[in-house]
Amino acid sequence: MPSTEFCAALCPYIAGYLGIISLVAIILTVTDKYKARHHRWRIPEAALFWVAALGGCAAMYVTMRLIHHKTRHRRFMWGLPAILLLQIAVAAYLFYRLG
Repeated sequence: MPSTEFCAALCPYIAGYLGIISLVAIILTVTDKYKARHHRWRIPEAALFWVAALGGCAAMYVTMRLIHHKTRHRRFMWGLPAILLLQIAVAAYLFYRLG
């Protein structure tokens, strides 16, 4: 079992990673909305889901709700919260298992 010091040392890196991936998620979501309004080439939905799965889920979901982007797509309005719940469950498991 990892030491508490090891887990505490990882926290800044995890927070930094989540901050960066969340920023990427926001930028992709806003860019896709812009492209949709201007009838331009769009960001593939698979790319949006990958970024969400890699940790940008919460930021992407909040951004979509704020700018009203893809809010009619069940795939996103149900899929993103499902991914987020799974991520929270995995994080809680790891926290209690390693912490």
